[in-house]
Order: sequence, then C-alpha cells, then structure tokens
Amino acid sequence: MKIDRSILSEEDYQKLVALNNPKVMEIVETYANLCEPAKIKVITDSPEDIAYVRQLALEQKEERPLAMEGHTVHFDGPKDQARDKKNTRVLLPKGKKLSKHINSIDREEGLKEILGYMKGAMKGKIMLVRFFSLGPKNSRFTIPALQITDSAYVAHSEDLLYRQGYEVFQKLNGSPEFFYFVHSAGELDENGNSKNIDKRRIYIDLEENRVFSVNNQYAGNSLGLKKLALRLAINKAVYEGWLTEHMFIAGVHNLDKTRKTYFLGAFPSGCGKTSTAMIPGNTIVGDDIAYIRLNEKNEPHAVNIERGIFGIIKDVNPVDDPLIFKVLTTPREMIFSNVLVHDGKPYWTGMGIEIPDRGINFQGEWYKGKKDENGKEIPPSHGNARYTIRLEDLENVDPMLHDPNGVPMRAIIYGGRDSDTSVPIFQTFSWNHGVFIGAALESETTAATLGQEGVRKHNPMANLDFIVVPLSDYLKAHFKFGKKFSKPDLVQIFSTNYFLKDENGKFFDDKVDKKVWLTWAEGRIHGEYDAIETPIGYIPKYEDLKVLFDKIFQKEYSKEKYEKEFAIRITKWLEKLNRVEKSFESEENMPQEFYDELNALRNRLLAAKEKYQAEIIPPSSFE
Repeated sequence: MKIDRSILSEEDYQKLVALNNPKVMEIVETYANLCEPAKIKVITDSPEDIAYVRQLALEQKEERPLAMEGHTVHFDGPKDQARDKKNTRVLLPKGKKLSKHINSIDREEGLKEILGYMKGAMKGKIMLVRFFSLGPKNSRFTIPALQITDSAYVAHSEDLLYRQGYEVFQKLNGSPEFFYFVHSAGELDENGNSKNIDKRRIYIDLEENRVFSVNNQYAGNSLGLKKLALRLAINKAVYEGWLTEHMFIAGVHNLDKTRKTYFLGAFPSGCGKTSTAMIPGNTIVGDDIAYIRLNEKNEPHAVNIERGIFGIIKDVNPVDDPLIFKVLTTPREMIFSNVLVHDGKPYWTGMGIEIPDRGINFQGEWYKGKKDENGKEIPPSHGNARYTIRLEDLENVDPMLHDPNGVPMRAIIYGGRDSDTSVPIFQTFSWNHGVFIGAALESETTAATLGQEGVRKHNPMANLDFIVVPLSDYLKAHFKFGKKFSKPDLVQIFSTNYFLKDENGKFFDDKVDKKVWLTWAEGRIHGEYDAIETPIGYIPKYEDLKVLFDKIFQKEYSKEKYEKEFAIRITKWLEKLNRVEKSFESEENMPQEFYDELNALRNRLLAAKEKYQAEIIPPSSFE
C-alpha cells in the first residue's frame, strides 16, 4: 500500500486488510495521497471506534456539548446553511445527454477542477474512513457505502442516520459493488468553518458510483449518504428495474388499531411530508428516502435506507409535534445545528416557548435586533436549523424499521401545495393514472421563502432536484414497475392537497384534518368505503367523511363545506394539464403511457364541462 505509514497505524492498516477488498484499498490510498491528511483513522462497527468519532467532534470543536446529557450543537458557517444547487453537478461524459433541469459539467473538466480543490485539502487534519449500509443489512436492498471525510461532525451525523456497515464490507468478498463518497471541509477559518465557500463543489460521478464534496460542512452538501447517495441510487434503480424515491414510509392504522397498511408519500418541501408521516396513531418507518423492490411473488416492498432523521427544527413545538418535541427535550445522543444556544440550552423559532434575547447562534454572538451586513435582522435560529436523531428514539417508530424484507407497499400519496385546483384527497383509477399524477406534481411557493406567493413549481414525484437521469427514463421505469405486479391493483395511488383555500383566501381545513383523509384512504384500500367517480379520480362520499370527522375529532363536518372543497374545478385542472404538458415538451422519448393518461384526463374534464355546462362542478353532480 503506497501510503506514508507514519500517518496510518498498524491497527488501522489491519482493519483495511481484513476487508480483503482491493477497491477499498485503492480508494483510501488514492485520496490519502491527494488530500494529504496528517493521520488516517479507520472506523469499524465497534462501540469504541464509534465513540472515538463522537469525542473527536467535541475535541475539534465541530460540536459543542449542551447542558442536557448527550446533546451537542454544531454551527455551519453563515454562508453554508443549505444545499448548494448551483454547484451540485453531474459529471457528464462526452456524447451523453441529460434533461434540461439537471445541472451538469463535462466529466473531464469537472474532475480536473474538483480534484484540484481536494489537493492537500486535509493537511493537518484526520482522514476518517467510514463504512455504512444503505438499507437494512443482509438484505436484497443493501447498498454498501464508503465515506471518507475530514469532518468528525459529518461522520458522527452518519452514525445517527445510517446503519454501520464494516461487517457488510467484510461480506462483499472483495466485490467492487459499492458507493463511495469523498468529502473535505477544506481550509477552515477562525471559527472552524469552511473558508473557501466560493470553491464549494459537489460533483456526482455516475460512471464510478461516487461523489466528491469539498469546501463545505452543511450536512445536505457534506453527508454523502443522504441526498448525494439518493442521486446515485436513482441512477442505479432506473436501469436495474426497481425504484428509489424521495418518500416517507408509514404504517397507517385503522381507528380501532386492528390493521396496519403501509403507505409511501412524496411531498415537495413545505407541503406536509413529515407531518403526514408523523400523524398520531400511526407508526413511522422513514421520513425521507425509500428503496422499492419486488419480492419473489412480484409484490412491492419498501425500506427506509436510513435509521435516523435530519429534520428541520423550525416550528417543532409540543402542540403540533409532541413526539418529536419530547425527543428534543429529553436526554439522548443527538445533534442540533444552527439553533440559538443560551446557558447551554438550545432554542429555535416556533418552539412554543419564550426565546432568550441573547446567546450564540450560527453567526456568533447574537442579541435581539442584531442585523446582518445588509441591514436585515438576524433571527435567533436559522430558518434551516436542524436536529439529527435516531428513529428508534421516537415512541411511534415502526417495529419493521430494520426488517431485511422491507414492508409491503400498499399505497402511495403524492401531495403538493395548491391553493385553487385540487381536492383534499382523491384516489387514482390505476397505477398508470397514479404515475401520471405523480409526474404532474406541482407546488406553490410561499411569501415567506421567495417573497412572492403562489408561484407554481413543477416537481415530478417531489424528486426533481435529485433525478440524474433523463426524465423520460425515470417515468418509463415507473410505468414498467407497475406492469410487474402480481395483481394490477396491488398498490393504490392517492393525491392529497392540504392547502386548498376558499373564496376569502382562507384554508378550508385545519392542519390535523389530514388524519381524516389518510384514514379514508386506508379504509378505501380494504373496501370499507364507496367513492364517487369524477374526471380526476375517486373522491370520498360526504357521509363517510362526516362520520370520520366525528369519530376522530368529535367535530361537525358540514355538507356545504364538502360541496365546496371537493368540487372539481374544470378550468383550473385544464390549465394545470397545459402547464405540465409544456414542462415536458423538451423531453425526448417520453413514454406513451404519459400522454395516454394526460389526454384521457383532459378528455374527461372537457366531457364533464360539456355535460354540466359549468366551470366548477360540485361532487353531488357526479353521484
């Protein structure tokens, strides 16, 4: 092995030798020589090795201890607080084409640039060599993942978020079939944050199943196993005949707790994904990423590739999020990032209790009214402040979390933020119809984030940021997957919209009402409810919703409200179809099924408009 043995102890060298994997050896050797660390530390699955990483994060001051046992806080630099979409690129070999939405760079040019930035990037630092398992161990879902990083915070975060995988690599018997990720925070400033943010780069190499990330610390850019691995897995799944999706997995229980049905759900940011996964009375398998494969009976099963949550902490409070809030305020191993700290305690916007007037946050010393260089008032905690916990710490974690066979998938929900078009919930007519509805997913921006409310963004399957293959190939993979099912109706697909507004601009529904829509969908799968057939799909009957609102919330659900919010808004739907068709017009080799479903839905809407001579048709008209 051509590494300066003064930086690699005999013990750590033997940990690598024990894997009997030439590719692992080659990778460690290559990036040790390129990045020039002062020391290499190889981490196995042993408690001692894992404890070393956590302690190192404290010693290097990447994390600071808080007053509560096990709690630590990490601060990213002021300009390193979110995913860097501009500088996250796919390395594109000559002669290959990708969809217009995919940010790419010539492969040779990109490799030259990022490897140049990585030259000597770990000088004076410790290179950590980590091994993880994406998905449960010893499973057909398992994808081994090798992480090299000089950030103990990154390595510690991955201990909370992923299953240890050194033994998984031992069982590879020398196979080169694994993902790998090379990260360096680069040169650090006086606060221990990445200094050269202008040279922040995250480059995805699909040819080699690897990702390079340099000059950053924010977890969305630095944790290879999260959204970076998601991109590699989407590429792998599309061409191998399975699915990798940006979806939660939840066990939805019927009201008397005698049955559990597994739902997956894809929602763009800010559209209710986490709150749907965490509905009281249900159990959670995962909140972010799912692998979906068929078993030997051609039945789809899904796993959460993670074992933890890297969640947005803003507005987590004891009323809306009691289970998560309890975890965040009791002793356990967990990491806060970019919150306010005062007297060793973390505080964040919307937590439901009074926040101190001063403390330490992501930009240093903070006091109420402090302004940034542009004269804008600095909030006590960053809007993208986070918490990192293990799923097992939640009281509602599903017992099937680590099952190597996954959970049987019976339903998918696609949900967006839509103020004026779709109903709170409807069921699609078929798998193909459901795939089209997922492909047509849109979401409105909010005034709080972009300064202009109601701008619709097209986001197929809530996965657009991470799709690294042509959209046509991605959709073909979905249509093909459903054709393999042992029964055509094995999986039901639903669409939800929690953000429909009335004529006065007020939301029709309360936040918690989603439990009614989900309970109806679960019962619908098992034949407990009839439905009304409309041009867009099957909608609930008023009588069933009235009973569910009474049983779940002991509140009245009026027929007048039902008639308004479950009305089919013909013109708005036709406008949506026009937008979706235009969005896909530049895609080559689109699957015919997509246009079959688009045209069928458009024709059903036009026929209803002609029949009822109306732009908005109440549900009672279709009964």
